[in-house]
Amino acid sequence: MNDRSNDPITLEIIQNSLQATADEMFAVMKKTAMSSIIYEVLDMGTGITDAKGALASSGAGIPAFIGVLDKAVKVITAKFDKPGDIQPGDVFATNDPYYGGVTHLNDIVVAMPVFAGDTIIAWTANIAHNSDVGGMAPGSLSGDATEIFQEGLRLPAIKIISKGEPIRSVMEIIKVNSRMPDVLEGDVWAAIASVRIGARRLVEIADKYGVATFQKAMESFMDFGEQVSRAELAKLPKGTFELSEEQDDGRIFNVKITISDDAFEVDLLDNPDQSNNPVNTSRDGVMVAAQMIFKSLTDPYSPANEGSFRPIRLLTLEGSVFHAREPAPIGFYYEIELRVYDIMWRCLAAHMPERLASGHFASVCGTFIGGIHPDTGRQYTIIEPQLGGWGASRGRDGNSAIFCGFHGETYNCPAEINEARNGLYVDRMELNVAPGGEGKYRGGRGIVMDYRVRADNGFLTAGYTRSKFPPWALDGGMEGSPNYVEVIRKDGEREKFSFVSGLTTHTDDVIRVVTGNGGGIGNPKERDPKAVADDIRNGLITPERAREVYGYDR
Repeated sequence: MNDRSNDPITLEIIQNSLQATADEMFAVMKKTAMSSIIYEVLDMGTGITDAKGALASSGAGIPAFIGVLDKAVKVITAKFDKPGDIQPGDVFATNDPYYGGVTHLNDIVVAMPVFAGDTIIAWTANIAHNSDVGGMAPGSLSGDATEIFQEGLRLPAIKIISKGEPIRSVMEIIKVNSRMPDVLEGDVWAAIASVRIGARRLVEIADKYGVATFQKAMESFMDFGEQVSRAELAKLPKGTFELSEEQDDGRIFNVKITISDDAFEVDLLDNPDQSNNPVNTSRDGVMVAAQMIFKSLTDPYSPANEGSFRPIRLLTLEGSVFHAREPAPIGFYYEIELRVYDIMWRCLAAHMPERLASGHFASVCGTFIGGIHPDTGRQYTIIEPQLGGWGASRGRDGNSAIFCGFHGETYNCPAEINEARNGLYVDRMELNVAPGGEGKYRGGRGIVMDYRVRADNGFLTAGYTRSKFPPWALDGGMEGSPNYVEVIRKDGEREKFSFVSGLTTHTDDVIRVVTGNGGGIGNPKERDPKAVADDIRNGLITPERAREVYGYDR
């Protein structure tokens, strides 16, 4: 075979083939998983790394998951570093943030080495949220956890398939620790099928073009990713930018970002100690947040790979909320990563008006509802991220009813699926028309969603941020509105929460999710009267509120 390792057309074809492979892995997982959080919501991600774990290509899925897979593979390769530790047909798994899992125990990373002869040339990997991995509470998330041991089964970068054959004792341990063992088993096998099809495709590519050309393609595209990022970094304003922000729970989070010609430095050293509650994150998780904001500011439309993020420097302090030390609980890590992402965004928004909008609802608003299905008698657990309002940008209103920046490219679970598979009804889902987010350009609308419970002795667990302090505004706009969940009992009694764990629910109780409107931009009095009239006609604002904030009186 002729050496084509320096042919740019061949290298581009291989890179596109890697992207197609990652997307096929995503499709396989979607079509074979058992949990609606995976096959409907698409709470997952797929990717390909080189032999050392550097991210080469990624499929669709949650933006925050793209930066997880490479970190997990690097931990696996470091742990299994002796000759013979890794063999063709092996498959590995980790879910523990202290052992390469990055996120929380519900998210299992599955990874498979790709061999050409006796040499590893790449890895295929995926991650998905699993409905129940054990722990002290159904759904494996509880705000009452004080140690990670209470949050579920820990898989510290282990082998689950050896030379193509399942390690049955490991599989049995995984199953027996779940309240939904058949569902968990099915989802893990969907992940295995995904990495296997990916590995098969990569072998075909390497056979077709040669191993040297295959490896050169990955290396060259990572270098290209770095070139693109550095070219865009050069266009950003230079200097040091700082922000301190009070959080809903009273903690003060601080960020200092220094942008120079050759680096994007995020300094999070001055932050609170880790919490005894599960509102901490790993350093790797914070790096993901930094990667997300950096990619948004530089070149958001090109593929993400290892090279894309080489200019980032991250400073954290072990034992802090942003660099938790084992065995700190970490279940609600995603809200803390979102807080990092959002304070970095807010810190830079005033200095980069053409690139960054005002604040969005900035919470996954993860809602966990479960119990015994009244028709089947089986345990069910709903895991639902929620839609919300995004902030206005300079020149247009914010988007309504889309997922937060952490959870983009996912979908809400259809009402029909929720009602058929789970013990509840979905009574309504509509835009949130509460006051908030007005401006020359207004923030997008959040939602109001009602779940009605069909059986006694169910449970609700939820963790929402931006509840006390709503989405921030810019240039004289008005703040958005808060995120919260409300339980309306059958007798009319109401309870309102931002964080709640294991609250008992009964037949005909309504769980009402309310997500925030995004922040506005600009003086509301400068809003186009036609836009105000359209908002009134569409039911997005009352005439009284329009008169109050816009001075509109027609």
